[in-house]
Amino acid sequence: MPTRIPLATLANWQDPPHNRWGFQHVRELIPTARIERSASPRPLPPGDAVDLAAVRLGGDGPATAEEALHAFTPSGFIVLHRGRVVAERYFQGLTPSRPHLLMSVSKSITATVAGILTGRGELDPQGLVTDAIPRLRGTDWEGATVQHLLDMRAGTSFDEDYSNLDADVRVYEQVYLWRPRTTPDLPPDGHTYIAGLRNKGPHGGPFDYRSILTDVLAWVLEEVAGATFAELVERELWQPMGAEFDADVTVDGHGHALADGGICCTLRDLARFGQLWADGGVVDGRQVLPIEWIRDTLAGGPDSRQAFLAGGRDERFANGHYRNQVWVVEPSVPIAAGLGINGQVVAVHGGADIVLAQLSTLPTPLNEDFVATVFRTVDALAETLR
Repeated sequence: MPTRIPLATLANWQDPPHNRWGFQHVRELIPTARIERSASPRPLPPGDAVDLAAVRLGGDGPATAEEALHAFTPSGFIVLHRGRVVAERYFQGLTPSRPHLLMSVSKSITATVAGILTGRGELDPQGLVTDAIPRLRGTDWEGATVQHLLDMRAGTSFDEDYSNLDADVRVYEQVYLWRPRTTPDLPPDGHTYIAGLRNKGPHGGPFDYRSILTDVLAWVLEEVAGATFAELVERELWQPMGAEFDADVTVDGHGHALADGGICCTLRDLARFGQLWADGGVVDGRQVLPIEWIRDTLAGGPDSRQAFLAGGRDERFANGHYRNQVWVVEPSVPIAAGLGINGQVVAVHGGADIVLAQLSTLPTPLNEDFVATVFRTVDALAETLR
């Protein structure tokens, strides 16, 4: 008989082996807001299937794309080439219609909505956070711009050590209802928590990855657009890009979304999101995401590369940077990605028109070998499918 996995609870659902069930059943554990699908889903027609066993990877680690799949045991894996499905696999109970937690790939979706609003003139990336959110006037958010949030360059103190349950990134999960409340005197909701944060340095400093900055960005979007975060993602992105299935985002007890990691969607719709970027923001002849936003993301700001190096994050990106909540791996190709802990990824190879999306329940939050293998796979697929 197969071994039964003990019951997943709010206290253990992010930990192995419970995350195999938890990441596919978030709405049964945490309050969520629905992001409704499109009435006219974008087709994902089949293409010529690629033999993953014949896609040879350079460098160390698994020798082929097929071996990479078995090495890191994803829940779902899909590859699009020129908008057509050339590989698609499901494991661990995931199905094409079942949503899966995106973790920090949610950040790239959030920032894409910011790009859409910027293109319409509703959002100014150079504007002050406190102008958009009057409640934050007189706090340590004074002087921070929206672009500082987008590029992870605000001066906010926020410990992102996933292995430490006392770190900010784990304690704030109690505020956002991802964990039972065990820390005394926590704020009642996410917005109150954000207002009480302090700075450790000036705004506009080096790149420093802190998830809470995305939640501030989502609050800014809600204020400037006059809608909830879920409504904005639905109206501005999910429906225009042709999503086939509803998505969800987790919310706290006051309805504030955990925009930095709480979006759940199907594998195919994550691939559609990647294809939007691969197609220059165009869907069915309509410019959904401004091409200027995509170009700015890939090129980076005047000092994006310097800020990235100053943040000590060059180990995976020899020529890359972080801009608009997207990891730009190689600007000249271009290759860009949204990445989330425990093995969530959507990667776009613009030169070869390839989108790779993967959903996983890796046992540890961070796995450098996995990330390196993903980009080796993208490179190898580009050579195979050109």
